[in-house]
Amino acid sequence: MSEATYKLEELARAAGTSPRTVRYYVQRGLLPPPAFRGKDTVYSSLHLVRMRAIRRLQDAHLPLDAISAQLEGKGEDELERVARGDARSAVEEAERGPSLPPSPKAAVWQRHALASGVELHVAEDLGPEAKALAAEILKAVSRMREGA
Repeated sequence: MSEATYKLEELARAAGTSPRTVRYYVQRGLLPPPAFRGKDTVYSSLHLVRMRAIRRLQDAHLPLDAISAQLEGKGEDELERVARGDARSAVEEAERGPSLPPSPKAAVWQRHALASGVELHVAEDLGPEAKALAAEILKAVSRMREGA
């Protein structure tokens, strides 16, 4: 039995997107390049499954870089589970937001207003790496204010 193949427009229609989006996903590495048959490009069922998995993860508000990382190395069966929503880990991660290390239980915090509605809270007893990160953020904000 031969595998289903699609022309660009057919794949886009089956995935509920535009041909331009398909080409963009190939360019970004989210989709493997299509095969060439003569002068035409040919997409496989794997492309369609990946497109559906991408859509599912986008619906969970994952950015394309995170989607790429989630799909990397997955076979067609795993991609099918993601597309159906059975692979909950990626979707749940997206809904939870980025995972950050737990905040230190500091007795004293410094509050820095970065912009209207944006604050940076820095524990006084930070380690050297976190202190350096906070200092870089504050320097960048200061440079932005000077340039405004």
